[in-house]
Amino acid sequence: MSPYLSIEALNVAYGDTRVLDDVNLDVARGELVALLGSSGCGKTTLLRSIAGFVRPQSGAIRVDGRDILPLPPEKRGTAMMFQSYALWPHMSVADNIGYGLKMRAWTKDAIAARVKEMLALLQLEGFGPRPVTQLSGGQRQRVALGRALAVDPHLLLLDEPMSNLDYKVRIELRHELRALQRRIGITAVYVTHDREEALTLADRIAVIDAGRVVQYGTPEEIFHRPASAFVAGFMGADNAIELTRRPDGSFAAAREAGERLRVHFRSDSARVAPNGAGAAAEDLCLPGTVVQSLYVGQGYRYRVRADGADVWAHAAERMPEGAHVAVLVPHSALLVFSAATPIH
Repeated sequence: MSPYLSIEALNVAYGDTRVLDDVNLDVARGELVALLGSSGCGKTTLLRSIAGFVRPQSGAIRVDGRDILPLPPEKRGTAMMFQSYALWPHMSVADNIGYGLKMRAWTKDAIAARVKEMLALLQLEGFGPRPVTQLSGGQRQRVALGRALAVDPHLLLLDEPMSNLDYKVRIELRHELRALQRRIGITAVYVTHDREEALTLADRIAVIDAGRVVQYGTPEEIFHRPASAFVAGFMGADNAIELTRRPDGSFAAAREAGERLRVHFRSDSARVAPNGAGAAAEDLCLPGTVVQSLYVGQGYRYRVRADGADVWAHAAERMPEGAHVAVLVPHSALLVFSAATPIH
């Protein structure tokens, strides 16, 4: 089956600076794809290229088989929801939701009916006459989403729409947005720098670094089987050490002879034990010294200096700074890459 949205060999540059470098991406109909990366990686430029606000130097963007690159933004059948929501402060909720329909010359009755439908869909019944300035952040986010959905777009484009919300509200709205997107079946592309948000919302995730898609797959694939040391670190496996692998498959310190490796693991998969007590045969054991202790509610998080590297791990009991310990990591939790593979 052909993809609904297809991005082919897309290149964008600002002067001599390449922002998107030969980007290829396919999105199925009804799928929500997250563009995940750090600030400046090119994810918002890619979204704005789809919307028509950025003109690529080369490549193609196809929606349902039609190349939309030559079309102006208003002819592309997309709707974009911005980080700031961009609501009109002097208008009511209903007027904001219906604004795009008014620009499309819908009749007043048709606009009223569509706005009523959006208010019900977003659980904002009764809010139509209210000024948007009297709404909470979460309610404004819903109004902005209603305005985008009201025009019945082929593609919904979202540029970090929850980054300005409190954590608790953000968590609630993630689930609401995901349920809504699945219910109405709209195809969506969602920009975020928050890996938890991408894992929660997306059918597939495109990890972007320096203008290139460095891995594209399901949340489970990206999290458990990162394709590079960069992706592993970005997805939370930010403990990184260099080791060698002996001929028998066991690991040793990097200074020993053997195959040089870069090994990543997540702090919640590692534990700190006094002098390595309780180590299993299949554990990687890293002797070291506690240099920092943080209480995190259900135990402690420790920074341990082991063989010249600082790694983070957890323990239930409190240990003093300066204590001689070992960081124990199950081999199944290790993400192993060639030491010759660049991180970026």
